[in-house]
Amino acid sequence: MLGRVLAIAMNTYREAVRARVLFGLMAAALAASAYSLVIASMSIRQEMRIVADIGSASISAFAVLVAIILGATSLYRELELKTVFPILTRKLRRHEYILGKYFGILAVLLAFVAIDGASVLAIIALQSSVHVGLTLGVIGSLLVVLGVGLWRAKLSRVFLILPWALFAFGAMAVVSHGAGPERQIVIVSALLTMAEVAIVTAIAMLFSSFSSPFLTAIFTLMVFLIGRSADTLGNLPARVFGETVRSIGIVLSKVFPNLFIYVPARPVLLGQVPSIALPSYVLGALGTAVLYAVALLAVSAIVFRRRDFQ
Repeated sequence: MLGRVLAIAMNTYREAVRARVLFGLMAAALAASAYSLVIASMSIRQEMRIVADIGSASISAFAVLVAIILGATSLYRELELKTVFPILTRKLRRHEYILGKYFGILAVLLAFVAIDGASVLAIIALQSSVHVGLTLGVIGSLLVVLGVGLWRAKLSRVFLILPWALFAFGAMAVVSHGAGPERQIVIVSALLTMAEVAIVTAIAMLFSSFSSPFLTAIFTLMVFLIGRSADTLGNLPARVFGETVRSIGIVLSKVFPNLFIYVPARPVLLGQVPSIALPSYVLGALGTAVLYAVALLAVSAIVFRRRDFQ
């Protein structure tokens, strides 16, 4: 089973990495990180904080957008091109196919978040003015390794991106130690973003198992917006909205995943809230993401198994 799931995941990853829309979104994400320098230049003594905050927000926003787009189109593309039929005629169960698609998309998102996070860490590392020469040397070395790897490994260049992105993120996390708390903001935000997009991708996979890409994107976006507003919906004042609306808000906050926990306030990310231990908070958020992903993928597999392709 693992071999079959891995084969589907690798194929999904290869197709997604080559998609032009992904390059466009990556360029937009990197441009947003670079634009944060323009906004930071208008501040006094808060440059690194602004870059870290805007960079973390852009990582989250663009990663969610990528998750929605890939989750909505990956499965449908296989059905539209009818390439799924010869695949399913082999010794491959439909739930294995769903799992492979999911993990392939998740691998793309991991590379996306790592590259975007590494760029933000590189910026604040340079802003900190600590070991600037070392930082520039590491950045140059990473780019050279990537360029040589893409040139030499022509047949497997897409699979080079993920390990390179993870290594780049780790390297930038090390050299940006001079940025202090801002480095922690970016690193923790990247971890929480991966947990959030794991849920968003599973939601998109559920809708794409029975719907079109357009409707899947709309439904997933609606669930995402409700999830991000779960805390607000669960605490609507009855004297302003009425008891009925308040009850509906409470029900929605209980039914839909609370995605607001993946974009906590700055004091939480810095571990400055005495009642909230940051390691426990992050582990709890990751555990919640795993539980939701497992449940949503199980439902997706059931729906996809009962779907008639004729």
